[in-house]
Amino acid sequence: MPPLAPFGTRFLARVIDALIIFIPLGIVSLFVGGWNTANNTGAWDEVTNQVNTGTQWIWSVISMVLYVGYDTLMNRKFGQTLGKRWLKLRVAMLNDGAVPDTGSALLRAVVLWLPALLCCLFIWWAIIIVSIVVSRPYRQGLHDKAARTVVVSATQ
Repeated sequence: MPPLAPFGTRFLARVIDALIIFIPLGIVSLFVGGWNTANNTGAWDEVTNQVNTGTQWIWSVISMVLYVGYDTLMNRKFGQTLGKRWLKLRVAMLNDGAVPDTGSALLRAVVLWLPALLCCLFIWWAIIIVSIVVSRPYRQGLHDKAARTVVVSATQ
């Protein structure tokens, strides 16, 4: 098994992956009315009213599908997302170092993204970060533990 990925590199890869989905999704939503920016006075009531609209819930579902789908497909097919590829990391099955199967890749993505996108973005990311930092000996986040994966340095 290759060496485990350093936390900082792993974190940067996740930021890159989040931006790969967020930026195009944000641009598209501006053009099709996914998020109403008109007459936004900055008041908290305006923000909560927008979040509670049916349109915003649709965009939340679309976001979840895109984030979970991207992570699942990339990890299943290549063992790495674009962020991981650019930073020379990959996801491997803990038992044999293989590319995750579809079930493992999907479970990993669901545990990673769904709680963050449904309810508690910053709290969930804090929990994931702490779980990676304190996990011994494999530096597994909760999503890695659920799917029985590790993130390692890629040898490509």
